[in-house]
Amino acid sequence: MVNGVKMPDRQLLSSHSETSFVSLPDSFFTHVMPKIQDLAELKVVLYVSYLMRRKSFRPHTDVVRVAYKELKAERHRVSPELSEETLRRALNSAVEHGALSHSTSNIDGVPEDVYSLAGDSLQPSAINIFALYEQNIGMITPMIAEELKEAEKLYPPQWIEEAFKEAVALNKRSWRYIARILERWAREGKDSGEHRRNIKKIDPDKYIKGQYGHMVRR
Repeated sequence: MVNGVKMPDRQLLSSHSETSFVSLPDSFFTHVMPKIQDLAELKVVLYVSYLMRRKSFRPHTDVVRVAYKELKAERHRVSPELSEETLRRALNSAVEHGALSHSTSNIDGVPEDVYSLAGDSLQPSAINIFALYEQNIGMITPMIAEELKEAEKLYPPQWIEEAFKEAVALNKRSWRYIARILERWAREGKDSGEHRRNIKKIDPDKYIKGQYGHMVRR
């Protein structure tokens, strides 16, 4: 309540909003941002992070990079007066400061400069399950919030993010469907790369017994 006027509940605001969220790891703010002195460079790095997050929910997307031509086409969304020369300078400076990594990729038969957040510590692997839910499903109710907290404790972060991706790709946008995916992976094993190699290290009983077993068995 402010000056005698009751303010709308945050969850009610969320339900009427299309706002999504982009998260950055702590290391960005502690190690990278202090090196950035130019506002255009900071804006470009944040916009690359935004584009990477948007691309990460496209079906069959494994390696997420942003092509220079994409940034060039959208540079006025980064800053209304951002010239191509300033964009190039900001990208080069961000690579020099370790905020972005740069490589060349063959896109439609043409070599193209591509960028991504630099280093494993800056990759968005430390997912925010609440942001994922709001971006892809909708408003978080108190009951769903509790289940999301439990899922964070039960499952590896990559499993959670990939389960959301699978549900979005199949247009099955419900937490129940995502929870079933995670339950199946915990019970049967996950068949992709790193998790398949490490599956013996994960005790299946961890997911179906104990404090949060009721969630998996439902």
